[in-house]
Amino acid sequence: MSSDSEPTLDEMRARNAAAPVSLEDMLALNRNVIEEFRANDGKVSGMFANEPLLLLTTTGAKSGERRTNPLVHTLDGDRVVIIASFGGAPKHPAWFLNIRANPEVTIELPGETFTATALIPGGEERKRIYDQHAAKIPRFAEYQAMTTREIPVVVIPRP
Repeated sequence: MSSDSEPTLDEMRARNAAAPVSLEDMLALNRNVIEEFRANDGKVSGMFANEPLLLLTTTGAKSGERRTNPLVHTLDGDRVVIIASFGGAPKHPAWFLNIRANPEVTIELPGETFTATALIPGGEERKRIYDQHAAKIPRFAEYQAMTTREIPVVVIPRP
C-alpha cells in the first residue's frame, strides 16, 4: 500500500485482477492525484507521472456542484484538448455531461489556471483533433475501437 491511506490504481488492480475498480476507489485515486498536482505545480507520481496532465473543474449538470477531474490533454495550437473517452466505455464520462450542460470550465495546468468556455467540435474538425490526439497518445485510438459511440472531443480556448 502507498504511504497515503488511499491506494494507487495499481494497488487496487493487484487486490483482485478480475474485479473492476470501484467508483469509490477511482474517486480516492482522483483525490490523491489532484492533491499531488496542486502541491507540486503539476508534477505527479504513479500512473500519471509522465502524462500531460491537467485538472478540469466543471459544474454538475444536475447537482450544480463544482467537480474536479485529472485528465490527460494535448494542444491544438494554443487550445487545450481533452477527450471524453471514459476508457472506451459505452457511455460518456460525467464531466463531459457537465460540460454539455454548463460549458464554463476551469483549467489548471502547471503554472497556469484559467476559466474558459469549452467547445465540442463535430464533423471533420472533431475527427482531425481526435486523430491528432490519438497520434500523440495512442491509447485513445484503442478507446475508440472499444466502443460504438463516437468519443467526443472537447476544446478549451485560452482566454
